Amino acid sequence: MNTTNRRRFLNCLLLGAAVAVAGCSGGEKKAPTTAPVKTEPGASAVPAGKVWNIGFSQCNLGEPWRVQMNADIKAAADKHADKVKVIFQDAQNDTPTQQSQIRQFIQQGINLIIMSPKEDGPFVGVIGEAVKKGIPVIVLDRDQKGANYTCFIGGNNKQIGVEAGKYVVKLLGGKGSVIELKGLMTSTPAQDRHNGFLEGIKGSNIKIIFDADCKWLEPNARAEMTSAMSRFDKIDAVYGHNDPSAHGAWTAAKQEGKGREKTIKFIGIDGLPKEGRRYVKDGILAATFTYPTCGPEAIETAIKILSGEKVEKRIILPTKAITGWTTYAGAGYVK
Repeated sequence: MNTTNRRRFLNCLLLGAAVAVAGCSGGEKKAPTTAPVKTEPGASAVPAGKVWNIGFSQCNLGEPWRVQMNADIKAAADKHADKVKVIFQDAQNDTPTQQSQIRQFIQQGINLIIMSPKEDGPFVGVIGEAVKKGIPVIVLDRDQKGANYTCFIGGNNKQIGVEAGKYVVKLLGGKGSVIELKGLMTSTPAQDRHNGFLEGIKGSNIKIIFDADCKWLEPNARAEMTSAMSRFDKIDAVYGHNDPSAHGAWTAAKQEGKGREKTIKFIGIDGLPKEGRRYVKDGILAATFTYPTCGPEAIETAIKILSGEKVEKRIILPTKAITGWTTYAGAGYVK
């Protein structure tokens, strides 16, 4: 074989080898690249067997009821540790901070968001951003009018206010002077508890002689009660939108030193075992109305949503009154 033929032969061998290698490469199946999956609310965002990441933004931890909510969510999530992991955030009672927390959850590609908002209105936009990205949103306690959330879970605050009003009417024999220590009035629960109370006392001779927005905080309620007592000698009852407000009012009355903590009837809302219920047992409050923290229901609903199940748009939890001598549930008083 001369030099020219030898060169042609080697070139053919090299060309054949290249074709063979290309053929083998073309036959291999490459692993598909994984891109973030956009899901509609109600669809599972992770394969079976994986743990879903849930972001929870709590508006503040300055109220015992909210501390209990966090504890209840953690306890419920711990029971399903093979399915969910909850990332907790505290907005420290600041709306911009809470908005930022929700947006961070969205950027992190969290599977589901639970939030208990500070107030109504400012979160409509950010909730919409999450849902648009395919991230379901569960709102707890404080409703967001006009928001496209996946599910709302809370108590019937209007009905709680109605029952509290009816209770005060019966407690005072249909007439008397009442102080109302409100929660944060830019939040729906406070608005509903106020409007419900007005409905409950309608037709009676119960008069609200003083009211103040205490923002759910006991020190604020204590200060407002002190102010009210300096202006009014006759106070028959205090209606607090939560137990800390009612307890703060009782504390102020006791500190006044005139014995009015014994003559004024104090009514609160929340009914936590170590707070409102204990106050009733100790004779500090005449009554407290239970308000569920929504914690267990939030995790249960989240798992259903992430598993692809349909859930109700609004889940309203029941209440009952705890008093020193009876339980009142709207239909009457029972031992």
